[in-house]
Amino acid sequence: SLHNGVIQLWDYRMCTLIDKFDEHDGPVRGIDFHKQQPLFVSGGDDYKIKVWNYKLRRCLFTLLGHLDYIRTTFFHHEYPWILSASDDQTIRVWNWQSRTCVCVLTGHNHYVMCAQFHPSEDLVVSASLDQTVRVWDISGLRKKNLSPGAVESDVRGITGVDLFGTTDAVVKHVLEGHDRGVNWAAFHPAMPLIVSGADDRQVKIWRMNESKAWEVDTCRGHYNNVSCAVFHPRQELILSNSEDKSIRVWDMSKRTGVQTFRRDHDRFWVLAAHPNLNLFAAGHDGGMIVFKLERERPAYAVHGNMLYYVKDRFLRQLDFNSSKDVAVMQLRSGSKFPVFNMSYNPAENAVLLCTRASNLENSTYDLYTIPKDADSQNPDAPEGKRSSGLTAVWVARNRFAVLDRMHSILIKNLKNEITKKVQVPNCDEIFYAGTGNLLLRDADSITLFDVQQKRTLASVKISKVKYVIWSADMSHVALLAKHAIMICNRKLESLCNIHENIRVKSGAWDESGVFIYTTSNHIKYAVTTGDHGIIRTLDLPIYVTRVKGNNVYCLDRECRPRVLTIDPTEFKFKLALINRKYDEVLHMVRNAKLVGQSIIAYLQKKGYPEVALHFVKDEKTRFSLALECGNIEV
Repeated sequence: SLHNGVIQLWDYRMCTLIDKFDEHDGPVRGIDFHKQQPLFVSGGDDYKIKVWNYKLRRCLFTLLGHLDYIRTTFFHHEYPWILSASDDQTIRVWNWQSRTCVCVLTGHNHYVMCAQFHPSEDLVVSASLDQTVRVWDISGLRKKNLSPGAVESDVRGITGVDLFGTTDAVVKHVLEGHDRGVNWAAFHPAMPLIVSGADDRQVKIWRMNESKAWEVDTCRGHYNNVSCAVFHPRQELILSNSEDKSIRVWDMSKRTGVQTFRRDHDRFWVLAAHPNLNLFAAGHDGGMIVFKLERERPAYAVHGNMLYYVKDRFLRQLDFNSSKDVAVMQLRSGSKFPVFNMSYNPAENAVLLCTRASNLENSTYDLYTIPKDADSQNPDAPEGKRSSGLTAVWVARNRFAVLDRMHSILIKNLKNEITKKVQVPNCDEIFYAGTGNLLLRDADSITLFDVQQKRTLASVKISKVKYVIWSADMSHVALLAKHAIMICNRKLESLCNIHENIRVKSGAWDESGVFIYTTSNHIKYAVTTGDHGIIRTLDLPIYVTRVKGNNVYCLDRECRPRVLTIDPTEFKFKLALINRKYDEVLHMVRNAKLVGQSIIAYLQKKGYPEVALHFVKDEKTRFSLALECGNIEV
């Protein structure tokens, strides 16, 4: 929800704006989706709470009663309730089915900046500029409003006090400890904890039991007002953001900052955690960002019919043919960062595992020889050799290259000893490029470099390449950037460029020389001539490890090997056309379900009117196609 009064509905994976809702007067500060129904609730500076249906694309009704700006609005996870916090110093509970206010919580003596329901108990937590956080017991409200056969008492009115003086909502705890106004308070999803953020620049953790609540810890580090703080749904972490233009991640047990994200010009105001994916969203002056805390791409390497991948501190081996998946060795621990990437050496059955630290200077790699006959129930943990370096890649049977923190390249042997240093053009990443060669990346290009002769062989302009995928015979290479794919030949001459609006995630070459790749939500194909298209959609991102026939082998974000089936008809058809295998084309025309305007238009555009003729029944179109290919007899 925006300061100009507009509410925007985004598809965050496609990065597209789906809809706009513009009925509030002035800033909209509160916004929340309903968990099950296609509803959201908003609250604004116009003192109005609005409930909307985004499928019907309209506001269903407006709730009136607050006397000042509304700061937050939240749906209850189960009951038909909305909770609102306002600058009129009250918190209100509304029943959105009966469209009435069922309770007013009074007690704060300054603006109430935030109020939230507990995820499982009858509790509310609120934060106010009166420097307190309050916990309210609303079990009386539930018993009164939701128990079967409850008689709605008219006498009670809106005060929440009935004839016999029992109240619907009572203050259970008042948490004092912040020196300035408190902007946000939230419950832990499972433990009896509360996190709060305030204008004293501190994030505080509180614990509570039936009788009392107390301050446990303070996280210090923000240097301006803390606007929002939330618990990580699944890990011992807290995320907070601030008007100091940063988002910080704190380790709950150590109270120390583990990560900081900064923006140059935008103050942060609000945070949300995805209930089950590793995703977070944050709102700032200029818009919003959706981000994740740790990389989810598994480290893997493919050789022939084998996939090697890292999962839970084990190196595993999957045989594509037999689907046998075994742990071949245990990795030595000692790094708090997951393995970033892997380079496999089939000649020596050795692997290089690279680990990226958040401070790149501290990155390391491990060199392991995979034990010959592993006991898959209890795999060995062989001694690895660890050294510092950003990336390590095999360049020969018994040599590998290391990009060190000074961005120069060292060549090392199997004992991890330096055999020579190579002066290279400026580069910040290296990739495999066959025996004796490397691909070097700088800001706006990729260079093919001969390590033996210490000279540049070729270079191609493409910025920020993240992954490099060679075809099996090394005749073609796909260079993957965040939103672009470039396919080159062995000499690094560009054959085609493809732009994607959605992030490119992974890819593999199929046997016929078509590059199959994934974005966040599609499996797609690219032919070396530049033709590309969608094969199928994906619910969640996957990482392709190999493509064979109708099968795409991949790893998902939980690092589970999966096999997806695809229909290769469309790209096989285009490939046959490009390779002028017209017998294959006609066979597919007769047998495959390729009918459709797009195929006919494609054939016409590419100058194959005689092939298009086979599809068309319509007399007029047939006549113009027949003229086009000079075959009037048809």
